[in-house]
Amino acid sequence: MSIQIPRGTQDILPGEVEIWQYIEATAKEVCRQYNYHEIRTPIFEHTDLFQRGVGDTTDIVQKEMYTFEDRGGRSITLRPEGTAAVVRSYVEKKLYGQANQPTKLFYQGPMFRYERPQAGRMRQFVQFGVEALGSADPAIDAEVLALVMSIYAKLGLKNVKLVINSLGDQESRQAHRQALVDHFKPSIAEFCSDCQERLEKNPLRILDCKKDREHPLMGTAPSILDYLNEESQSYFTQVKAYLDALDIPYVVDPTLVRGLDYYYHTAFEVMIDGEGFGAITTICGGGRYTGLVEDIGGPSTPGIGFAFSIERVIMALKAQEVPLPVSTELDCYLISLGEKAKAKTVELLYQLRAAGISSDKDYLDKKMKAQLKAADRLNARYTAILGDDELEKGLIVVKQMESGEQEEVELESFIQYMKQHTQGGN
Repeated sequence: MSIQIPRGTQDILPGEVEIWQYIEATAKEVCRQYNYHEIRTPIFEHTDLFQRGVGDTTDIVQKEMYTFEDRGGRSITLRPEGTAAVVRSYVEKKLYGQANQPTKLFYQGPMFRYERPQAGRMRQFVQFGVEALGSADPAIDAEVLALVMSIYAKLGLKNVKLVINSLGDQESRQAHRQALVDHFKPSIAEFCSDCQERLEKNPLRILDCKKDREHPLMGTAPSILDYLNEESQSYFTQVKAYLDALDIPYVVDPTLVRGLDYYYHTAFEVMIDGEGFGAITTICGGGRYTGLVEDIGGPSTPGIGFAFSIERVIMALKAQEVPLPVSTELDCYLISLGEKAKAKTVELLYQLRAAGISSDKDYLDKKMKAQLKAADRLNARYTAILGDDELEKGLIVVKQMESGEQEEVELESFIQYMKQHTQGGN
C-alpha cells in the first residue's frame, strides 16, 4: 500500500516552485526598500502563547490548532499564525531595547490550521507577514499599507482593493461591544451556535460569521464608526489623510472586523476582483494591535502588521493570467560522444558551474539524438558537443539552440566563451 500526502497539504514541484520563489523574492525586495528585516521563529511554540496571544474566543484557538503533548508532558502547538511568535521573540530577545525603533520585521514560512481544505485554504500553508512594533504614529499604519500594496503592484496584480476600518481604542470598543450585545441578544437564538457563544465573549466576531452573513440583523448592526471617541476618530482621520497623500485608493467598510482578539484602531483587508478566483476574495489581512506584547510579558508596546498566504497570491496571479519573469532555463547542456569525451565533460561541467553558469549533462549513456532531446526539454540556451575526435583536436562544438547556429570553440577558451555568451563576461 502506497503512502499518500496528508489531506490539506501539497507538494510544490519543480516548474511550480519557481513561481513561489519569485513571489517570495519580490516581497522580500519590497521589505528591503522599506527597511524591514527578516525574522525566523520556530514552527512550533508552547500552546499558551497562542491561547494568550491570539485569544481563547477565536476559531483558531478553539477549533483549528494542531496541538499535542511532547515527551516532557508540555503542550505544544504548530504555529497557526505568525504574529504571536514574532512578538514572543521580540519580548524574549528584548528587541524593544535596541537603539533603532520602531522594530520593523518580516517573516515567511509554513503555518498550520485544521480546517476543511478548499481552494486557497490548506491545512499547511505558507504565510508572508510584516510587523512594525514600537510606534503609535498613524504614519506607520500608512507605511504598512503602502508596503503591502507595493508588493501586489510589483507582482502585476490588477483590480486590487484596499478596505479599511477603525476598531477604535478600548473605550470605543467597549461602547460598541455593548451596542452589539443589545442589538443581537433578542434574536440570538436565530444564529448559529458559534455566534450564540460569541455574544457575551466577543460579539464583534458575530459580524465575521460566514454562516449567518445574510441574516437581516447583520445589515442593521451598529457601526463601530458611530462609537469612536474623539481620539479614535482623530487617529482614523490621520491614517486616511496619509493614504490620500500617498495616492493609495481605499474603501472604508464599517463592518470589517478581524478574527483575532488583539486588534484595535486600524484594521484592513486587501481584496481582489476577477473571474476564476473563487468566492473568497480576500488575499491579505492585518491591522494595528495593542496589549499583545504585554500579554506575552513585555512592556506596553503598540504594533501593526499584516499577513497573506502565498497560495492565494498564486491563485490571483493565475486567475488574472499575469505573465511572470520566471524561467527554468539552463545555460548549457554538455553532450559527449565516446568514453574519453565523457570523462572530460565531467571536468568541464564542474568548471562551468564554478563560473556561475547553470549547466548539466547526460548520466544515462543516451545516444546523441536522445541527449539533444534532453537539452531541449531542459530549455537549454546552448549545447556543447564533445566527441573523442574533437577532444584530440582540442575543440568543442557549441550550438545556440534558438537560432541553430553552431561553431567550433577551442577547449582552452570554452569556459570564457560561455561566460561571455551567457553572462556578458569579459
